[in-house]
Amino acid sequence: MARTSQQTEIRRAPRERHLPNSQHPHSPTDAHGRKTYADCRCSPDFERSLEAFRVFQNVECGLAANTIEAYRRDLYRFGDFLRRRSIETWEHITPQIIQEHLVEMTRCGYRETTLARHVVAVRMWLKWLYWTKHITHDAGSLVELPKGWQRLPHTLNLDRTIELVTAPDLNHPLGLRDRAILELFYAAGLRVSELCGLTAGDVNLNIGYVRCLGKGRRERVVPVGRKARDALEAYLDHLRPNLLERSLRTGRCKAPLTRVVAASLPLFLSRTGGPLDRTAVWRVVRREAKRMGIVGQVSPHTLRHSFATHLLEGGADLRVVQELLGHVNINTTQIYTHVQTKRLREIHDRCHPLGAEQIEARRRKRLRE
Repeated sequence: MARTSQQTEIRRAPRERHLPNSQHPHSPTDAHGRKTYADCRCSPDFERSLEAFRVFQNVECGLAANTIEAYRRDLYRFGDFLRRRSIETWEHITPQIIQEHLVEMTRCGYRETTLARHVVAVRMWLKWLYWTKHITHDAGSLVELPKGWQRLPHTLNLDRTIELVTAPDLNHPLGLRDRAILELFYAAGLRVSELCGLTAGDVNLNIGYVRCLGKGRRERVVPVGRKARDALEAYLDHLRPNLLERSLRTGRCKAPLTRVVAASLPLFLSRTGGPLDRTAVWRVVRREAKRMGIVGQVSPHTLRHSFATHLLEGGADLRVVQELLGHVNINTTQIYTHVQTKRLREIHDRCHPLGAEQIEARRRKRLRE
């Protein structure tokens, strides 16, 4: 079965805004202004369809586990809406029903990006029902994605980025690991899930490349610079063997720990020798950013944004940046062209007749005359 961009596109919902329940008393919401996932109830037929749909997402679409779970939560809310409307036959689902569900979510304070992900989940589920002949028409294809404001990515300038990636104290017990994490984030532009999914065998320090598995289980190979290679080498030589020994003592991995087995284990390990999860990586980045006095919500994705922006400011081709970031659609990469204000100003000053450099050049010419 052929994949579509809707099947492989992954959207993460931003932090959602809560509204007081008094603002929308007729909405099925809790004290925080919306109904929680745990309070949603679906019909048995709907739950069985979700289980079969999960297999389709995993096998046919190759979606990540987090994405499959996010779509399941979205569809569970939609199933709860259908139950309250006494809609038990899939053929009765119309674009108007989907729009009413979105209106209800809007009243509960959900943002446009979250609504867009809900629409993608519902459309994907309905398309699957159509392909498997559970329904005779695909109502989801007639529903458009909500249009929202396009937010520019938050980036750091070069000086602040260097301060952040070199911030970890190498004398700290886990300083070598944290330094390698930050250096690799900025050197390769990895997502946090990609970094957590790396094994030691995915890194080749001799030629300076790292192999990662991105969204939709798409594999890509990204070059790594000298600074990151040195930080990784120091971590692999001096700290990771100790963490592997703790992993053996705690029973997280079984003996004998051969070179092949060690290469198949996660690259970055926790204090106890277990796999390092996303939350722990977020804490590392935010702790070091706070220690260096960097204001704002700095996250692992901030380093990924900075990686792309600095490449474009240095003259990199947009298609090259797209490949390095692992974007399927170049429109996703084009957002970084809007944050190159420094480079645009330099070009304007140098080339425009009324640019600063041109005006200064004419002034000097008049003084010489």
